[in-house]
Amino acid sequence: MKIEVDALGLKCPEPIMLLHKAIRESDSGDVIHLTASDKSTERDVLKFCEFLGHKLLEKEITNESLYFVVQKKDKNII
Repeated sequence: MKIEVDALGLKCPEPIMLLHKAIRESDSGDVIHLTASDKSTERDVLKFCEFLGHKLLEKEITNESLYFVVQKKDKNII
């Protein structure tokens, strides 16, 4: 399933909190599309995926926004 998370205009830590909520409410393998404007979100998403084992499928950074596609990890992976 594809889940859209719009965090435009929100400041740290709100974008990563919305991503975390979407991950919790999704199933293994679901894909979350996050759009944000706070530049610190780039660092936060990278660390979030690295620490929790989710897969960052796509990252696009422009002057106006940051766009990420994150796949929730397989629940069978330890």
